[in-house]
Amino acid sequence: MPAYHSQFLNPPKLIGNMALLPIRTQYKGPAPKDTTDYDIIDEAIYFFKANIFFRNYEIKSEADRTLIYITLYISECLKKLQRCSSRSQGDKEMYTLGISNFPIPGEAGFPLNAMYVKPANKAEDDTMRQYLQQLRQETGVRLLDKVFDATDKPSKWWLCFAKRKFMDKSLSAPGY
Repeated sequence: MPAYHSQFLNPPKLIGNMALLPIRTQYKGPAPKDTTDYDIIDEAIYFFKANIFFRNYEIKSEADRTLIYITLYISECLKKLQRCSSRSQGDKEMYTLGISNFPIPGEAGFPLNAMYVKPANKAEDDTMRQYLQQLRQETGVRLLDKVFDATDKPSKWWLCFAKRKFMDKSLSAPGY
């Protein structure tokens, strides 16, 4: 069975070799505003449970690199959320994780430097960092809606994926 790939094949802009796709978000950043009901974050959350089982992932477009990053970030979110007993506690964790310092492609701590191109200059570096932070913040908010139901209890059907690693990679350093 093949992995699921992004349907966003013609990105309006690239940063390095990663697609800068429009997203529906309340956070400011370089991503264009999306007016449709389905964006790259929705796609990553939708395909997460299927794609998480793959050790190899063939990149077919620049949007797939964005999908890979969001999938890895969802894994990090689930690790944090499994320790949360309520949505409000989860909200604080997602906010902290979303704004925390993180490596971008080309930096030493980034786990997928072989697949991503380093930003060409300082301006592109700043744009990529802002875009990834915008993706992280919006993904955390949307994931909370999936993980916590109306009774404020975490969903075991999401948290059971917290220990899995997509492509045997993790965005966090070992031990976290």
